[in-house]
Amino acid sequence: MARPRVVIVGGGFAGYHAAHKLVRLARGRADITLINPTDYLLYVPLLPEVAVGVLEPRQIAVSLTHKLPGVRLVLGEANALDLKENRVHYTNPEGGEGHVKYDRLVIALGSVNKLLPIPGVADHAHGFRGVPEALFLHDHMVRQLEMALTEADPGECTARCTFVVVGAGYTGTEVAAHGVQFTDMLAKQKKTPIKPQWILLDLAKRVLPELDERMSKDAHRVLEERGVEVLLGTSVQEALFDGVRLTDGRYIPTRSLIWCVGVRPDPVVEDLGLPTDKGRIVVDEFLNVPGHPRVYAIGDAAAVPDPQHPGRATPMTAQHAVRHGKQVAANIAAEYGTGKRKPYRHRDLGFVVDLGGLAATANPLGIHVSGLPGMVVTRGYHLLSLPGNRVRVVGDWLLHALGPRQAVQLGLIRGPEVPLNNAAPELPVRPPTPARAR
Repeated sequence: MARPRVVIVGGGFAGYHAAHKLVRLARGRADITLINPTDYLLYVPLLPEVAVGVLEPRQIAVSLTHKLPGVRLVLGEANALDLKENRVHYTNPEGGEGHVKYDRLVIALGSVNKLLPIPGVADHAHGFRGVPEALFLHDHMVRQLEMALTEADPGECTARCTFVVVGAGYTGTEVAAHGVQFTDMLAKQKKTPIKPQWILLDLAKRVLPELDERMSKDAHRVLEERGVEVLLGTSVQEALFDGVRLTDGRYIPTRSLIWCVGVRPDPVVEDLGLPTDKGRIVVDEFLNVPGHPRVYAIGDAAAVPDPQHPGRATPMTAQHAVRHGKQVAANIAAEYGTGKRKPYRHRDLGFVVDLGGLAATANPLGIHVSGLPGMVVTRGYHLLSLPGNRVRVVGDWLLHALGPRQAVQLGLIRGPEVPLNNAAPELPVRPPTPARAR
């Protein structure tokens, strides 16, 4: 009998952990293929530390080929699904097309920036989802403070030293907390005449609205102590080249609008011909797509029923994505005689929020900690969750603790190369076409 062909689309947290566990369970009895646009898993929770120069970007980019021996990596973006012929069609980084046949398919496409219909945001804001955005933000912060030194107009100088972050969730709060420390350090090094100002906006009633209220209070206190202006119940009404108009009527001159409003499922999901709920693929408690026994969906792209909140899907978090991946691997292995299929279940392990320096807040297993203990828990959690490069990450943390950061522009990523509007597929969805089988 031919070995079963398992194809996993997407190499984020969900796809990576599905492949990693399936390799161990299959023990060479299945052909496992992973389709992903890059050859690495990006550990997104540490991205703010890349933006402020604490970590080098390659430290949080874990090689898929190195960590997934026995898995065949196909570089490409899936753009069509042929459910009759059991094929996934993709486009590789150089524009070539191909397809992969499957016996079992796992869709783990992930998510993209959530855009709101606000005039000017797509043109003048930048998101924070990947290495290009983090590298761009690093250069942008350095450049704005350096240009402020040569500005004769005090108003222009103030605008360049003002940074606006939209979204006080997990990402936005960390970006603001790390960013204000970084620009304060830059201002002292470069003797900038105006102290940098950071503003954090959100329509919610508190920062980190999705987390424990004690964590929210910790984060709010740290932000205010560092001089971040937190505007709650407020958002952007219009974004312009030289500033932003807020919903409370204020106009803030700035050259920096950082968009951290949230994420939505990859829009390619809507074109796969599968049932969806709010842009996420409908699945049952076994992570299987109803009516398609060969197809599974996990991670941000899937509306996985939350057993702790009946009628709702699990939140789009890395913690759930990792567990989805492990469970789908076990269920696929069970179809071929190893173990037994089980419904998705989870226990909340808590959350960690790195606020930069020695500040952090966490609630592991419901136990609230902050300050230095919170930082120890937070960094310990990240090291345990990071699939590779742990020694290198610890090395960067130690270097950061022992000496000042060298803040220079590398010029690797230009603004036009990191448009916020990456919610639209870069590649058009094409109907299945004859292509070389892989």
